[in-house]
Amino acid sequence: MSDIKSKDAIVIERIVDAPQDLVWKLWTEPEYFQNWYGPTGFSIPVAEMDVQVGGKRRICMESPDGNMKMWTIGEFTVVDATDKLAYTESISDEAGNIMTPEGMPATTEVTVILETVDNQTKMTMTHAGVPADSPGKSGWEMAFDKLDDLVKTL
Repeated sequence: MSDIKSKDAIVIERIVDAPQDLVWKLWTEPEYFQNWYGPTGFSIPVAEMDVQVGGKRRICMESPDGNMKMWTIGEFTVVDATDKLAYTESISDEAGNIMTPEGMPATTEVTVILETVDNQTKMTMTHAGVPADSPGKSGWEMAFDKLDDLVKTL
């Protein structure tokens, strides 16, 4: 992607205490995704995903008080079942019109690599186009804490 600076990326590696196929479902099935994605307290009222290369995704993240909704759209660029997932992501309005925040690229890219390690899953997520020291990193960390909590209930 021409507008993504390679030096600007959040990279987070986690060991998830769950089988790789379950962690894959957490990323690719809306009913699971809605239960962990977003910072603590945020909800995901809309998660539409056509998980195939070229398939679209449309997500709405809502603040705890319901006063703020952040929409994103994107397209799946890599779907290597249970091993690797990549998709573009752009902030948009509810209708899907891209809205570029000042100083940010119009499109970023999320890549997730999953690997089985000792009956657990090593999950490496890279969000290219978002600076490593940005608030986005803590948002991802909170989301992955919620993912860890969710797998304990499944």
